[in-house]
Amino acid sequence: MSDTVSDTVGGVRDRALRVWLAVGAAGFLLAPWYALPDSILSTGWLTLWLSKENAPAWWQAWAWQRPWLWLVGGLLLACALAAGGLRDRRQRANALAATGAAGFAGTLAQGFAIGPRGWTADWLGALFGPLAGGQYGMGAGAALVLAAFAMIFALGLAARGAFRGDAFVACSVVAVTALVGLFTFYPVTTILASAFEDAGSTFSPSAFAGRMFTSKIWGLGCLGGGTRCGVAWNTLILALSCAVACTALGLAFALIATRTTFRFKRLLRVMSVLPIITPPFVIGLGLILLFGRSGVVNHLLEAAFGITPTRWIYGYPGVLLAQVFAFTPIAFLVLIGVVEGVAPSMEEAAQTLRANRWTTFTTVSLPLMRPGLANAFLISFIESIADFGNPIVLGGNFGVLSTEIFFSVVGAQLDQGRAATLGILLLGFALAAFFVQRAALGRRAYTSMSGKGDSGLPAPLPDALRRVCYAVVMPWVALTVVIYAMALAGGFVETWGRNFTPTLRHYVKAFGLEWGPSGLIWAGAAWNSFWTTVRLSAIAAPLTAALGILAAWLITRQRFVGRSAFEFGTMLSFAVPGTVIGVSYILAFNVPPIEITGTAVILVACNVFRNMPVGVRAGMAAMAQVDASLDEASTTLGARGFTTLRSVLLPLLRPAVVAALVYSFVRAMTTVSAVIFLVSADYEWATTYIINRVVNGDYGVAIAYSSVLIVLMIVVIALIQKLVGERRLGRRTAGEVRGGAAQFGSAA
Repeated sequence: MSDTVSDTVGGVRDRALRVWLAVGAAGFLLAPWYALPDSILSTGWLTLWLSKENAPAWWQAWAWQRPWLWLVGGLLLACALAAGGLRDRRQRANALAATGAAGFAGTLAQGFAIGPRGWTADWLGALFGPLAGGQYGMGAGAALVLAAFAMIFALGLAARGAFRGDAFVACSVVAVTALVGLFTFYPVTTILASAFEDAGSTFSPSAFAGRMFTSKIWGLGCLGGGTRCGVAWNTLILALSCAVACTALGLAFALIATRTTFRFKRLLRVMSVLPIITPPFVIGLGLILLFGRSGVVNHLLEAAFGITPTRWIYGYPGVLLAQVFAFTPIAFLVLIGVVEGVAPSMEEAAQTLRANRWTTFTTVSLPLMRPGLANAFLISFIESIADFGNPIVLGGNFGVLSTEIFFSVVGAQLDQGRAATLGILLLGFALAAFFVQRAALGRRAYTSMSGKGDSGLPAPLPDALRRVCYAVVMPWVALTVVIYAMALAGGFVETWGRNFTPTLRHYVKAFGLEWGPSGLIWAGAAWNSFWTTVRLSAIAAPLTAALGILAAWLITRQRFVGRSAFEFGTMLSFAVPGTVIGVSYILAFNVPPIEITGTAVILVACNVFRNMPVGVRAGMAAMAQVDASLDEASTTLGARGFTTLRSVLLPLLRPAVVAALVYSFVRAMTTVSAVIFLVSADYEWATTYIINRVVNGDYGVAIAYSSVLIVLMIVVIALIQKLVGERRLGRRTAGEVRGGAAQFGSAA
């Protein structure tokens, strides 16, 4: 039996190996090796296949004096020989792993070593001699060859027995690692390396220390009667306050949505995610219109009680309030699946042992929610330290690290080294939060779903807790409605604050339609950025969710060397402010070997790897509640990793999948700090268009555009939930229990 299984697994690996060898051959022999000036999907290169710009690698090496590409072909040939020329399984596995790794490293090395003007470093020229020419950024052919080398390396590892011999697991780990390394570690290290460089780009630790340890960063003047503390302390205090508030509010929302008979649960869910589907400046604008010096509340207080208006909304209170509004929905999306996943049978067992509702909740339900609470706290903390939009609008004299980084990059000082230094500090805060979260969870088990039937009735909330939840959530919902009403009303008046005449002029200007001789004309000024944003966000969302859930499965269900480093790598991009991410992408991908600046690819990649950590944390929290015996049963029945993930786990992870899809699409639609440096004339983003309108004083169009985006995202969220569906756990409702009791009584 074991021999049969081994032969089957080996056959699967052999088929996969042949496929990836064919992919590598196509990349080297057929596809254009260097990047094309137009779209990556363009087929125009076929008509000029062997021209210098469009030729594949072998013709570039043969006809256009680029002999270094023969190295790539030789390594690809070595992989083919290892696959077909060795009969001993152990030797074959070792040869595949070695040639795959050498091919991947060699292909990247020649790209980094040789630029448009030849060698990229003088010592390379001294070592190997001068070159007749150079090369530009890699294209589709190079991407195919790199993917083939990486997968051949993974298949070799699986053949050696790594990852329990599962080719899918091996390929998944290698693929996610390579992608995270390329689109997270590489750009981040590119910009952070400048933190240790002086003005002459020379390595200088003293320059780093001089930028890091200053009173503006670590000062404690506010404790000794001064006006302000350092931005590091401001950021830390704000993030801790925000994380506590968001986690508590998110739990209250999740409990009301899942454990009460609240009549308007569907409306409550819509209201809870409304702040997250809003462009960044809308919440801040609404708070200013409501609580600002000239806001409605201050005018009413002054008229009724003679209280002089103040500017309290600008600073720590205003930024904290705006962040809680903005990030509570993220905590709710993480916690809703966790609260739903608590096994009612455990709560019923506690009540059978005469525990009251409060004891059951605090000793059974709440401890099982700890993974979700810890993940919600971590995500809220990292969101807060990386937030740029709310502090820039409401911060006033309350500076934080993200705004300091922005002004270091685009301000008059233009100090890239200082921006990188502050980025390292933010990274340190995020890393500290990550390890604190790991320590808080420890090695305890939080499994509440297993292969056994579980159709118990969820325990009702304690009366006091239910009242507290309602007392917190209902005012929050009411205030949300008021803020949005204040902010969005500006799209229906001529000029907010001066002329309140009702009008639809702003909507017509942004989204006007006309009928011309050739048909419908998208005459509105916002249509171009709107369709670009929708199209690229729709591409990024499923990629983000798939990578996030896959990474979560690898972290929670697989055991391999470097798993902790793998987990941290998936969270790294979330810890870095969007401003730093955007600048790092420009620095890393504006020059060979990877030139994608100004294309749709860089916008999609930025959104995918910036938002992937939410899918990872949501998936990890959900999988912590699914008993690993389900995986083991699937494996015992002969299923491999892919089948187990697809058929067993994914149906139970639907809340996490919905959370990842919703969050990734919404954040892609509303992101600003990361993409503001990456947009181009061909690819303008909705939020950058809105900000440009705000800068120009055209608030009506900006608010009108924002309201259209909000409506669009509500529709998309409803569609995602409809298409993905809900997790079915076969649990009873109170009505079903009463009905069953009535039927039993009548039968008796």
